[in-house]
Amino acid sequence: MIYLDNAATTPLTPSVINSIAEVMTEDFGNPSSIHAFGRKANHRLRQNRQIIADYLSTNPRQIIFTSGGTESNNTAIKGYALANQAKGKHLITTEIEHHSVLHTMQYLEERFGFEVTYLKPENGRITADSLKKALRDDTILVSMMFANNETGDLLPIAEVGQILKDHQAVFHVDAVQAFGKVSINPEELGIDFLSASAHKFHGPKGVGILYTTPLHFDNLLHGGEQEEKRRASTENMIGIAGMAQALSDSQAHQADNWKHISQLKETFLSELEGLDFYVNATDKVMPYVVNIGFPGQNNGLLLTQLDLSGFAISTGSACTAGTVDPSHVLMSMYGKDSARLQESIRVSFSDVNTIEEVTQLAQKLKEIVGK
Repeated sequence: MIYLDNAATTPLTPSVINSIAEVMTEDFGNPSSIHAFGRKANHRLRQNRQIIADYLSTNPRQIIFTSGGTESNNTAIKGYALANQAKGKHLITTEIEHHSVLHTMQYLEERFGFEVTYLKPENGRITADSLKKALRDDTILVSMMFANNETGDLLPIAEVGQILKDHQAVFHVDAVQAFGKVSINPEELGIDFLSASAHKFHGPKGVGILYTTPLHFDNLLHGGEQEEKRRASTENMIGIAGMAQALSDSQAHQADNWKHISQLKETFLSELEGLDFYVNATDKVMPYVVNIGFPGQNNGLLLTQLDLSGFAISTGSACTAGTVDPSHVLMSMYGKDSARLQESIRVSFSDVNTIEEVTQLAQKLKEIVGK
């Protein structure tokens, strides 16, 4: 099997597995315990938190360990909105966000009477100008992803941060697809909350972070006093160690990884020469994701044929009970009647993929689509 669905999850690398095994066998103590085992675990916890903070060029006290991107998104949006609704009940996000953002917004609308403005792409792109027009005096939070998980499109984070600089609204960024792949300085970008998930950059599943400035927000979990009383629950030391190792590895090779991924994408598209296809994206994208469509080809059938041929990709949309739902991202970009919704597939790369693998995928697509 050739795995090219890295936007969904990435494989663990040997160094990450080794770091996890070390915690499982040696540092199994509870970091809240005061005896030697606990102190040793707490020391490792502080070291790992510092690694995350250094990547974001921030203070380690700004980092909250969570169970992943979904919890981080829920905590930032739900926690802040509910704690600060006296300031206003208007929220802004985009139509192309991950469902962990969209469904959280819908929950606040339906259960607590918040009003949410969903920004629509203009010529395929979310613009800072559309955000500026939607901003109101009673807007208290703006949530926008750093890079889209289906198309790789980069959103105007720096521009939005500048617009919100003199506004009461806080800025939440879902950086799940970008974290570990590009340099991110939330303080320079004007970001108040930032979400990330380890399994998108070769870390384990079930662990992530929420970066936060010193803001008041409601806790979603109540119990102990972990994470400076902001997130109850014994820290997932195994996952955190794996995440910190994966981030350290990614940082050490960030420029080389970007160059390698760009070569994979360029090779893949060039090898498709002769086929009729289109790419769903703007001109500002991360090379890690290619959303591509073939006129007249059903993406569900194509995905199955590729799977049977040994290639793991996706449509970039939710699969439930054997059926493929149309992509809400492509629907927002091109309209609900666009043929692209039934024709497009997502190929996503990681640094462990090779030129040979993407060449083989291109050849298989030419074989299938050509017939």
